[in-house]
Amino acid sequence: MTHSLLIAGKKIDIFARENAPLVILNTYGGEGEAVWQECAEAHCPPFSLAAISRLDWEKDMSPWENPPLSKSDAPFSGGADAYLCVLTQKIVPAVCDVLNAKPRTIALAGYSLAGLFSLYAAYKTPLFCRIAGVSPSLWFPDFVPFAKNTPFVKNPDCIYLSLGDKEAKTRNPLLQSVQKNTEDMCAWYAAQKIPAMFELKSGNHFTDSEKRTARGIQWILEH
Repeated sequence: MTHSLLIAGKKIDIFARENAPLVILNTYGGEGEAVWQECAEAHCPPFSLAAISRLDWEKDMSPWENPPLSKSDAPFSGGADAYLCVLTQKIVPAVCDVLNAKPRTIALAGYSLAGLFSLYAAYKTPLFCRIAGVSPSLWFPDFVPFAKNTPFVKNPDCIYLSLGDKEAKTRNPLLQSVQKNTEDMCAWYAAQKIPAMFELKSGNHFTDSEKRTARGIQWILEH
């Protein structure tokens, strides 16, 4: 059963299952249905998916301001806190209304900058108990020290992180830190007694993004 909502300019496509965990997925280009299909092919445990699109990517997904990666890119304007308010106070309640229930398990997943946002959100709200950051932008300046020096509102039940094995092989010195930082954060979470998984997949940042996102969702649903 599929529903679509429009809230605060964001489109939410809901793929509903009764009495099942809910996964919130922030998407760059509306790839929610493709991820849903990949999850079905991977035989994921039953769940409902709310895939959000029409995001102001560099604003909504960035925790604080940062210059663009290149002259042709948009700057990061640090709107994650404002978007998180919309997500927790408007979007999730509306999704629960469609499902006719508030699921006991609500997870948050995302790819790239949305993967970073998924981690960031767990430091700000206890709503999301399982986190999947797929190719998360852990190169983002000052995020690692923020993460290590800020307690979660409530420790997540589990955290999944993954990268492509070519992602750190770039001329951009900032992006070169992504694998080291991601492995470091996975080890940090595990040291805090949070079940955490890091997987290194074949390819660059743009390889098999839907399939890899489905893998992250599968893992957090099974743990």
